[in-house]
Amino acid sequence: MFGAIAGRYDFLNHFLSANADRRWRRLCAAEVRSRLEGTRPAILDLGCGTADLALELARDASVVGCDFCHPMLVLGKRKLGAPGARNVELAEADALSLPFRDGTFDAVVSAFVVRNLADLDGGLRETARVLRRGGVLGVLEFALPQSAVFGAAFRFYFSRILPALGRIVSGVDGPYRYLPESVRTFPGARALSERIGGAGFHGVDYRLLTGGIAVLHTATRA
Repeated sequence: MFGAIAGRYDFLNHFLSANADRRWRRLCAAEVRSRLEGTRPAILDLGCGTADLALELARDASVVGCDFCHPMLVLGKRKLGAPGARNVELAEADALSLPFRDGTFDAVVSAFVVRNLADLDGGLRETARVLRRGGVLGVLEFALPQSAVFGAAFRFYFSRILPALGRIVSGVDGPYRYLPESVRTFPGARALSERIGGAGFHGVDYRLLTGGIAVLHTATRA
């Protein structure tokens, strides 16, 4: 499903969110980096897609981006020739069985990934495994706004307009019908915080972005 839209993935991310996704990634990178000590921390971008978040983090960190969607990684690799991309490596890997030793990374980040895991709790535990003690977790995910007026308007856009635009631009029907359905059935911000805490993290917090369209969760490896 993700491979089928890889060629239009970046454009649709920016277009369908009115470029808010760029700001969300910048906020995630800045928040995670502010919690890390020292220079050149080692960071894993879990489910990196075409590597936009990895590149944002690579300005002052060594970043490994991993994803199990090969076409996304092919597109991400093309970006590694850009200035500031020398600190990024890409790996094809499954988030539920990562090919890294325990405690490898100072931070793990993911953008709009954990909602798609076949085993959410298993993925969170695997994330904790590859983090060092005291390491930082940053998770960006979509959410449904709770405000009555804005929430109703967003739900109409998200369930009716976005799938149609996504289908027209990408030429593929399934992925952009899957997106709102997957958000609707995914745990809310508070429930996801509890699941993160149950996977071996403490100090779990979350921040609503753009009226609650997205949520940034942060936590520390216990």
